[in-house]
Amino acid sequence: MTGRPDLPGAVWRLLHEALEVYRDSRTATDALHDQLARFDGPLRIAVVGGWRSGRSTLINAVLGEEVAPVEVPAGGAVLTWYEDGPEPRATAYAAGGVTGELVVTRSAGGIQVDLGGWRPGRIDDIVVRWPTRALRQATFLDTPALPPGEVESDRGGVVDRILREADALLYLTRDGGEADLRFLESVRRGLVGRSGPVNVIMVLSRADEAGGGRIDALLTAKRQARRLRRDPRVSASCRTVVPFGGLVALAGRLLSEPEFAALGTLAALPRAELDDLLLSTDRFLGATGAPLPVEARRALLDRLGIFGVRLATTLIRSGSDTRASLAAELVRRSGLLELREAMARYLIDRREALRARGALAALEDLLRARPRPGARELLAGVERILAGAHEFAELGLLAALQDGVLELDGELAEQARPLVGGNGTAIAARLGVDHEADPAELWARGNEALRRWQDRAEDPELGPDQRRAARTVVRSCEGILAELYHRG
Repeated sequence: MTGRPDLPGAVWRLLHEALEVYRDSRTATDALHDQLARFDGPLRIAVVGGWRSGRSTLINAVLGEEVAPVEVPAGGAVLTWYEDGPEPRATAYAAGGVTGELVVTRSAGGIQVDLGGWRPGRIDDIVVRWPTRALRQATFLDTPALPPGEVESDRGGVVDRILREADALLYLTRDGGEADLRFLESVRRGLVGRSGPVNVIMVLSRADEAGGGRIDALLTAKRQARRLRRDPRVSASCRTVVPFGGLVALAGRLLSEPEFAALGTLAALPRAELDDLLLSTDRFLGATGAPLPVEARRALLDRLGIFGVRLATTLIRSGSDTRASLAAELVRRSGLLELREAMARYLIDRREALRARGALAALEDLLRARPRPGARELLAGVERILAGAHEFAELGLLAALQDGVLELDGELAEQARPLVGGNGTAIAARLGVDHEADPAELWARGNEALRRWQDRAEDPELGPDQRRAARTVVRSCEGILAELYHRG
């Protein structure tokens, strides 16, 4: 879209104005320069959640290799960054800019990082550079477990660090309960938090445990995700809700031939005998006379969990009789494909807007914490950008359509959603055509959409909010045509 450079450009100029206002403060100028540098880097996505929420498992499943977690002894609240790099490498960063290279040992499953003589209380960040395509557009932050209770009790602590460093969040939870909603509502603080685009995807990260780990657990979790997406409190704080079976997804990415052979041995048992064996974890490990030694059964539980073993053996019996076919089916059923699609659509495709949001939020925090002559004018500049940025208007309209705040005829809503980027920000995705569509077809569809929505924007039978929404769609259509024109 031709409007895309406008937003980062406006934020860039405002940050440079702030550098002049705070030119005598080393702390403030360092923070502002950090925000400017982030415009040229990949999107920073923090994976956050409570204890045993599956943060590291999600990162491993997305990357397709076991690189997380980097184990830090008790007492360390360390952020671990996973970045693209030509070879495996890990660096520790401490307060005061002290750095040190860590010993990295690569194994079949992933990596081991030796902290050496570093004391956990001295390390603030560990940066792991890992050669993989998944890290070319996004850097992942593996975070400490969120503290229990309200976020306000942690001001200045780990939550503030995460919000300061990340452009977007994957928020992991078991059920999206009341405590989760209070947390998500509380992090939307300040002018930018309340009026800027939502930068959170909620992940039901233990979806394979829904309904007691029954074979239909993932289907149960999908129904729960649909209910949560319809909850106005959820849609106000999250772009979407995705169910995700982390162990199943990771097993699909990493399943080995010996593991497949062990699962095949179990699947060959008579149905009644297999059901009895998989009744519970204790039964599975404690059974005498089982066809696999206890070490092999424990390894399967570590890889798949009891639900995953049930699912895998069922799939083998149903026709997934090769390692490759079983692995593909595990990935498909785990929700990993939907999670990656959601990250691409709502976060990575919107990276310029989300980076701009993060920079504005950081600037607002600075202006309110350290007011001085010129700060009020800068804060007014933040407000102008929030009110005028088309990228933010698109995201606001998408949120209003999703949570039902905007009453728009069903057919109109379905036409508007893709045009403002609900299916992705590429022109073909906005116009609902194949990515290989002829430029002439794109131009014709874009013009048709523009004329249709110009009529809607002037329709006296629509209310003010509906006409305002139509004007947002009109501007998106104009951007589509302008980009096609500049392509030639």
